[in-house]
Amino acid sequence: MDQSGSFINGHWLRKSKIAHVSEKTFYATTPIFYVNDAPHIGHAYTEVAADVLTRWHRQRGQDAYLLTGTDEHGEKVLRTAIANQTDAQDWTDNLVNGSWLPLLETIDINNQDFIRTTEPRHKKAVQKFLQKLYDDGFIYQGSYQGNYCVGCEEYKADADLVAGEAEYAGQQVCAIHSKPVETLNETNYFFKLSEFQRPLLELYKAQPEFVQPDSAKNEVISFVSRGLDDLSISRSKEKFDWGVDIPWDESHVTYVWFDALLNYVTALGYGEDEKLLNKYWPADVQVVGKDILRFHAVIWPAMLMAAGLKPPKQVFGHGWLLVGGEKMSKSKLTGIAPEQITDVFGSDAFRYFFMRAISFGSDGSFSWEDLSARYQAELANGFGNLGSRVVSMVDKYFDSNLPAPAEYQEPDKQLIAIAQAAALNADRAMDRGAIHEAISSIWTLVDELNNYITVQQPWKVAKDESQKERLGTILYCSAEGLRILSILLVPITPKACKKLFASIWPDKDISEQTIADAAQWGGLPVGTKFESLESLFPRIEQE
Repeated sequence: MDQSGSFINGHWLRKSKIAHVSEKTFYATTPIFYVNDAPHIGHAYTEVAADVLTRWHRQRGQDAYLLTGTDEHGEKVLRTAIANQTDAQDWTDNLVNGSWLPLLETIDINNQDFIRTTEPRHKKAVQKFLQKLYDDGFIYQGSYQGNYCVGCEEYKADADLVAGEAEYAGQQVCAIHSKPVETLNETNYFFKLSEFQRPLLELYKAQPEFVQPDSAKNEVISFVSRGLDDLSISRSKEKFDWGVDIPWDESHVTYVWFDALLNYVTALGYGEDEKLLNKYWPADVQVVGKDILRFHAVIWPAMLMAAGLKPPKQVFGHGWLLVGGEKMSKSKLTGIAPEQITDVFGSDAFRYFFMRAISFGSDGSFSWEDLSARYQAELANGFGNLGSRVVSMVDKYFDSNLPAPAEYQEPDKQLIAIAQAAALNADRAMDRGAIHEAISSIWTLVDELNNYITVQQPWKVAKDESQKERLGTILYCSAEGLRILSILLVPITPKACKKLFASIWPDKDISEQTIADAAQWGGLPVGTKFESLESLFPRIEQE
């Protein structure tokens, strides 16, 4: 007999193959978002992905920490503020307090910190970092002339430009923003990025998972292999002054990207709180959009190496959200505010749709039709109705007291096997950052439970008093399936799963249940008194 199992209530069950967590902490970050405008669903997509990964690790039992925030310096923010007849600080304060912080509640983000680059803690730490690199010989003064995209806040090589169209016909424009670049000729301070070509290539080889997905990794390796130029990291205050002062030369401010990238360690107390920094750094995963991948997979690890810090364990560059075949953009009128979705469908549906419908790492299209169809078929009818049916039948046939299972029959054993496989496969997928695959694995249990109830027909079994034990087994298996589903899905749809779990196990907190618990059948105690369950995903009237 296979010894990797145990007897529970007289039944042989396979032992969970989910390993005990070896790392006590997990640190994930989103990019900090530029506050030249209010957030759209592209920003929210990134936030949710990082939040789901962090919640999953917290559900494993780890001390999981999520950082997000806002990038508030730079020429683009200053120009936007002036165009709106206000100063940069008032502009950023109003946007952060009125739009970016409320976004976290709108899409149910459980972050442990929110950093703003205008905060004193950040500015002080940035200056310490800069001074160290300057003292160690990694920064020098020099002149530079080149094309600069204010939208990207980045110098552009000729290969990064394309021919303009419509009003910009005949001009070279940024391939990302489709707007003309500006020619800058300045004397700035430079970071010796060119010295890190070999160390970076060695990093990519030593840590094959450092850049993900593989398509992004190949792009980064190809870019670095061609050679690296030193990076201008300051702007003269004669041009603009909205940034962190260079500590040894207050006539210059720090290049916005050099300032912004440091948030991942300044939030952990770089230069002030080494205990906190050492606890969580290096980051386990830094989730970014693919358009800023090079900053995070090339410049950022080089900065850290220069300062004697370890690079993050992984940078994950996800794809773009497309609307009508184009990247989400406010300027092109394709930007959709998150609350336009959550006000109708709720935050759980928002989170589920974007994590399920798009292969994480690839571009994905958004449409209202797909969102509505998935809400109705997968959430309302598939998952929500399943929970309501099981809770209702336990109430109707056993006065809301969970019955004991009798001997398991083949359909029960098949359900158990699928439940355990769902937990194991989802856990493995999450380790790869394949959130969409994890949800697909979990949904095999949703589908199997619905099929199990349809085939077993407990409402017919209930009519035969001699089949009382069989009825108890069917409903125990169904309820235990709900326990497992609620644990596995709570990182994705936290509100619905907390309601469901509170209904079937009122004396327990779902936060105390681990992913490993979800892989062990028989966790729901016989005799548990169920409570009523409100609709998890209410019907939405179609207009």
